[in-house]
Amino acid sequence: MSLRYFELADDVYIEGRWELGHPQDVQGRDLEDSWQFRMGQPSSWRGGLRIPVEIPGNPLDYSHAAFGTPVVTSRVAAIFERLAPNDIQLFPVDIEGQSDDFFILNAIRRVNCIDDEASEEARYWTPRDGLTDKVGTYLSVWGMRIDARSLGSARVFRPLHWEVALVIPEDIKLALESIGATGVWFKDVSPLR
Repeated sequence: MSLRYFELADDVYIEGRWELGHPQDVQGRDLEDSWQFRMGQPSSWRGGLRIPVEIPGNPLDYSHAAFGTPVVTSRVAAIFERLAPNDIQLFPVDIEGQSDDFFILNAIRRVNCIDDEASEEARYWTPRDGLTDKVGTYLSVWGMRIDARSLGSARVFRPLHWEVALVIPEDIKLALESIGATGVWFKDVSPLR
């Protein structure tokens, strides 16, 4: 039996949930390079971090701050540390009004793994689009499927040129479900059988 993989996302349809703002330094200045926590590469950030609550509501175990930056509680962080220690970085973050420990979860691997043929649609930027630095990268991916043969030892990763997606294996999905983690949404991206 082959391992299944899932895109992990923020469940934005939870009623009464909070909405987190832009990651900031400890002085409250928005990070100009907050993309560093969602590009599938290690970050060298060394300072303290904070995130304001844009819309008050129920805190979640997994949610996205501005620009899709994953934010997790310590119990979710512990699962990733145990099951994928070589694939992540955790950055402590203060969230206004919260005494619990929260972390920015940075997946540090990018893998060229999208199966264009098995996915519903995979479109690329072309010279006609006028953005020369994006030519040859994904413009859109619908119904994404991955080719598990290309993963090597990666367990938590972002697909190369489609870093908006965060992919996890089934054992991490099951571990998150077993603790009743709030805010998680999963979409199966396993290879078609």
